[in-house]
Amino acid sequence: MLSVDVAAKLGAFSLQAKFETGSGVTALFGPSGAGKSSVLAMVAGALRPDRGRIVLAGDVLFDSATGVDTAMERRGIGWVFQDARLFPHMSVRGNLDYGARRTRGLSVIAKFDDVVGVLGIGHLLERRPSGLSGGERQRVAVGRALLAQPRLLLMDEPLAALDHARRAEVMPYLARLSREIATPTLYVTHSLTEVVRLADQIVVIDEGAVQAAGSLASVAFSSPLLNRRPDAALRLEGLLRQGESGPGGRAMSRVETLAGDILVPQLDGPSGAPVRLVVLARDVMLAVGERPKGLSARNILPAEVDDLVRRGDGAVTVRLRLAGGVSLFSSVTEDAVDALSLAPGVAVFAIIKSVAVEGGRPDGLIDLMDD
Repeated sequence: MLSVDVAAKLGAFSLQAKFETGSGVTALFGPSGAGKSSVLAMVAGALRPDRGRIVLAGDVLFDSATGVDTAMERRGIGWVFQDARLFPHMSVRGNLDYGARRTRGLSVIAKFDDVVGVLGIGHLLERRPSGLSGGERQRVAVGRALLAQPRLLLMDEPLAALDHARRAEVMPYLARLSREIATPTLYVTHSLTEVVRLADQIVVIDEGAVQAAGSLASVAFSSPLLNRRPDAALRLEGLLRQGESGPGGRAMSRVETLAGDILVPQLDGPSGAPVRLVVLARDVMLAVGERPKGLSARNILPAEVDDLVRRGDGAVTVRLRLAGGVSLFSSVTEDAVDALSLAPGVAVFAIIKSVAVEGGRPDGLIDLMDD
């Protein structure tokens, strides 16, 4: 879908980036000053590379060898910044309509009612930006960009200017957006939480160069910028099923995943609704031998050790292969690796102590589910 191969000298900073993305959300991840936003600006046409080539859906946007440099306004790209940049004299509806006005002759990918519904901004339509919270303004900015029917949506750290509460407010809507609106997205962030919650693919950029690129499961394990972090995590996709009973007859919901069924405290939502489960490595225990019994944790899945990374702090990140080709991480001590004789190919049971559940409910809010 998007092919980038660019190089530029930006003052004393040298940038060289080469990667390809497909549909869904691709995160450009790395520390501040790594060059992520500069790559985004080159894709948008706001910054000209010294050399290279950028191709979007078969359309050459930039090619230094042939002199092609498509104007920014003709690239068909939407851009969302850290600050919402809404028109203060217009209502929310007016801001959204501004994006939609420029769609004449374009294929309609994102419909007004769908975008408003997914972003949860229907009750805000007659308000002015001054009457919105920071999180609400960002949701409106995303909606305005989408209603311009872009072929590609660029999001440059859209949550960075928000406090923790507002980030938590906006995140579920962005996750729902990635599932329900078919607009490929390039998402710049230095937050691993945002990567795990939103991204399908990841491009790791550090010191002006691409260090790794590929699926979240592969890159999150292979890249030292991710696999040595105590908050390493992966995501399971599933479908909500209702009518389960937990200990003491407590109402539960069941989430069907390729790796097996996961029980969570009851979620409000229709059976069959999509659900994302975010599982932190530190919340996955391991057991060998027979399936463990007598545990408070309700979710125990058979798995196989795929690989291990010793982090240098006495901890080891273990990549697990579950049914359906699903991967999870577990964080254990080096002593545990020795005691359990953990090595690639060893059969284990993954004991999931808790998950963050996203989706299922119409409002898409997040609950931390701890069994």
